[in-house]
Amino acid sequence: MNRTPRTARGTATRAKILAAAETVFARLGYTEASIVRITEEAGVGQGTFYLYFESKLQVFEELVEDLNRRVRHSMTEAASRGENRLEAERLGFQGFFEFTARHPALYRIVREAEWVSPRALRLHYTRIVEGYIDALSKARDSGEISNIDPAVAAWMLMGIGEMIGMRWVLWGDGSPEGGASDPSASGTSEVPEAVLDEMMRFIRGGLGTPVHQVSEEGAR
Repeated sequence: MNRTPRTARGTATRAKILAAAETVFARLGYTEASIVRITEEAGVGQGTFYLYFESKLQVFEELVEDLNRRVRHSMTEAASRGENRLEAERLGFQGFFEFTARHPALYRIVREAEWVSPRALRLHYTRIVEGYIDALSKARDSGEISNIDPAVAAWMLMGIGEMIGMRWVLWGDGSPEGGASDPSASGTSEVPEAVLDEMMRFIRGGLGTPVHQVSEEGAR
């Protein structure tokens, strides 16, 4: 059965259900969440839910995909303003951290996907890594960074961003008000500039000296 909305109103209603699902899954977890609770949060009837989704599992999987699409857009849009690979890395991370601050549910929902839908979890990370590999390959081939393995570097960079975001955005500054004791806290903190600077210093060392710089230094 094709559940793709055919009208602007239908598209808006479907988006409202997805937004409600994000709130409910983040607050209650997959097991305790229900279609009834999602429709109540969305302000629609259960019959309306079934116009667009077959089950709780399907809306969960589509929510993971929707969050993935939006976070990748936030990262790509921010990174595009960089004039070189390192600037793009920093701006891309900032885009990720800003998205996480607005959507702290991303962490809990993605982690639950490990048990609820391993396929959705793998797809989420793979899509992010694919963009990373492409960008790092181009930077390596153009001599902006050293001769690294783009795939290995991509997975490492993603891990760095996820952990820094969890510590300084999701958990805040470590005080009770910052939500350090609650992994699903309503992240509102920004990653401090000093943390970003240290993170980028580490990444700069990992990506290596640009090829053209090595050549210039060797010629001296």
